[in-house]
Amino acid sequence: MSVQLPPLSPAVNFAPELLLRAQPVRVVFFDVDGVLTDGGLYFSEGGETLKRFHTLDGHGIKLLQRAGIVPAVVSGRDSLALRARLSALGVAHTRFGTEDKRPAAEAILAELNLDWSQAAAMGDDWPDLPVLRRVAFACVPPTAHAEALAVAHHVTRALPGAGAVRELCDLLLVARGAYAGLLAEAGQ
Repeated sequence: MSVQLPPLSPAVNFAPELLLRAQPVRVVFFDVDGVLTDGGLYFSEGGETLKRFHTLDGHGIKLLQRAGIVPAVVSGRDSLALRARLSALGVAHTRFGTEDKRPAAEAILAELNLDWSQAAAMGDDWPDLPVLRRVAFACVPPTAHAEALAVAHHVTRALPGAGAVRELCDLLLVARGAYAGLLAEAGQ
């Protein structure tokens, strides 16, 4: 016998002005170190870069894709660990090893036939400023550098590499009107 469960009600809550600002977003640019990770750099004895990613953030990226929002990564670093994680998440739009992030983001926008007014970004330091200043919705984790904090529309409560990306994903899903439906599917 099947048990009829009551529908889930969203527990997340964002300020209306943030949701309005985020409504046009169709692509999100993510930095890696200090955003998708805690910002620490780990090296093996052989010199290989090791990174720690949080599953909440990864699931948020997958939910964005289901809602029609494109995740993109523009990173100043490159590593096999990063490439493996992004591949597992199905993130197709990536630029690695670039300190000049604006042209990299502009190339992705051109590929997607979108413009800055349809973009969000999450970064944490000076190399991210040219992108953060141009997007419709700029987000940073609470550990971001003061200059990144100064240009942000939203500072997450969650820490980098520990749910900060998921918080932005949830905000964008609510703004898009997709959050409640995705939650209902998950809770069945």
